[in-house]
Amino acid sequence: MELSLMVVPVLALVLALVLDSCWSQSYVLTDGDKLGRVFDGIGGLSGGGATSRLLVNYAEPYRSQILDYLFKPNFGASLHILKVEIGGDAQTTDGTEPSHMHYDNDENYFRGYEWWLMKEAKKRNPNITLIGLPWAFPGWVGRGKNWPYDYPDITAAYVVKWILGAKQYHDLDIQYVGVSVNPCLLCFHLHQLLRYTLDKSGLEAVRIVASDNLWEPIVVSLLLDPELSSAVDVIGAHYPGTITVTEALKTQKKLWSSEDYSSFNDEVGGGCWARILNQNYVNGLMTATISWNLVASYYEDLPFGRDGLMTAEEPWSGNYVVESPIWITAHTTQFSQPGWTYLQTVGHLEHGGSYVALTDGKGNLTVVIETMTHDHSVCIRPPLPPFNVTSQNATFQLKGSFTSIEELQVWRSQFNFKTKKPYFFEKLPPLKVLNGSFTLSLAEDEVYTLTTITTGNKGSYPDPPPSAPFPKVYKDNFDVLNPPFSEAPDFADQTGVFEYYVNLTDPGPHLFTLRQVVTQRPITWATDADQTISVIGDHQWQDLTVSCDIFMENIQTGGVFVAARVDKGGGSVRSARGVFFWVFADGSYRVTNDLAGQTVLAEGLSGTQAFGWYTLTLTVQGQYASGLLNGFPLWRNAVVLTPKNGWAAIGTHSFELAQFDNFSVIAE
Repeated sequence: MELSLMVVPVLALVLALVLDSCWSQSYVLTDGDKLGRVFDGIGGLSGGGATSRLLVNYAEPYRSQILDYLFKPNFGASLHILKVEIGGDAQTTDGTEPSHMHYDNDENYFRGYEWWLMKEAKKRNPNITLIGLPWAFPGWVGRGKNWPYDYPDITAAYVVKWILGAKQYHDLDIQYVGVSVNPCLLCFHLHQLLRYTLDKSGLEAVRIVASDNLWEPIVVSLLLDPELSSAVDVIGAHYPGTITVTEALKTQKKLWSSEDYSSFNDEVGGGCWARILNQNYVNGLMTATISWNLVASYYEDLPFGRDGLMTAEEPWSGNYVVESPIWITAHTTQFSQPGWTYLQTVGHLEHGGSYVALTDGKGNLTVVIETMTHDHSVCIRPPLPPFNVTSQNATFQLKGSFTSIEELQVWRSQFNFKTKKPYFFEKLPPLKVLNGSFTLSLAEDEVYTLTTITTGNKGSYPDPPPSAPFPKVYKDNFDVLNPPFSEAPDFADQTGVFEYYVNLTDPGPHLFTLRQVVTQRPITWATDADQTISVIGDHQWQDLTVSCDIFMENIQTGGVFVAARVDKGGGSVRSARGVFFWVFADGSYRVTNDLAGQTVLAEGLSGTQAFGWYTLTLTVQGQYASGLLNGFPLWRNAVVLTPKNGWAAIGTHSFELAQFDNFSVIAE
């Protein structure tokens, strides 16, 4: 009995100590010792490919509002970095982006929308870092091979011309560039040649990112090859899972997650972003993280729908959605800048989650804490090993030059998955620092920023117009004298490039047209189709009439189509199905159930030939399709069992020149 009385107080004391230990773990934040690595910023990626396609079609003021949420300092995401695709005329995920050099004797630095986007970003943040990377190349770069490395001098010159054009025509200084996406030991010579070509062109300040794909084998090559090492400034990895490799650290190069996130932008996507923004540095010493993609501004039924920091996929309605990743980004970007330095004292919290701290070296301090749980922070890739996060108290001790800090601004995001009532980027009352110490009560799935910076702001605009489907009646005659962009509104090129064209050889009713201009298969890693195709409209369309004037420019071998119910795009476009109404320059027509033309529903003679205008009209209702040529029935009642729905489309039989005019869709 007496023994029991003695044991109880001892057990109580032990239990109290254990509970106290769990209740408040202490962490030191100091700049007294050696600091960590220099912070290079948080960014977004436009391209890889055609991910900003619909953004340019937004009317004002909505387009500018979207740009403000992305780039305007102390407003929204306040991004430090914009990385763009150097267009290569090829399918690179969700569509194609035009090259500045369709052919080896062709240069045009006004194609596409990336120039415009970089200028808009720069207008809002003059200090934004600009990066260019080709995902694909025009076919001539490989001299007929689907490989851009056999003639590295050509490839290097092609990339450098884009950088020179950015400066000459748009006053844009590209600060970083990459060239190699595929891991290839023999390809790394291209980086050395690129460095030589950049220097020879007066672009010594442009830095090279390599291999902009995997840690290996580039890190091994850098350690073994001093000349290659001198050419490369940054090792960029894609989707590293917050982990680097030992050899990368040995190179003493900057380490970036140069493409990351790629996740659906619901709250779990926001949790993914919160976790990797911190842990890319905590676990992998990566000093920049770049989101693929910047803004989900492409048809949602294309691959990786809504995998952007925010969503802007309805230019026809003006609706856009500021998603959670915007505000998660703001927790870091609004309170630290490239050139700040991470403290050595960063790490994992005792009961799950992580914290980082950065300083500008002038007395300012920013601390970002995340407590994202496993199931609420899964990214699309790589697989996420299991881990646990529980509620906890955390005490932070400020030492070194930070001991004089008396107050910190506090910003908090709570995902609140149980109540489904999240609160993002809330400003809380300032936190008093007592004797260089403060304690936080951290729940699961939260993000905190504690900072000496007082300029943070949650920007806002009035709600945009409500969401609405693509118009059921749509027409475009392409009659634009000076189009602001080379692409027609809302068309999403999947293979090939369809550009505004002034047809000076026929100054009549078809003076202004849309022209498919790629005549050689591009160099691409995606499964490109043999045919070119541009889709438009509502993927849920079932019964509709598509009409378009067409003009073939290849004698005998030319061919064009209009289509309905096209079910696939992006990297899956080769296997797209639908109803395709083809006419050919040899005087024939064909109706197929697939883009590849393998399943024929009807065929016969059309009398069509090159260098003449024809009007194709395709009507699909229920299980039947019919076609008109110049307003007269050419075929009727072809049976269509699948697919049940899809986009409208236009395209060509091969990579060939062809023109389109007076496009229209009427959907039921």
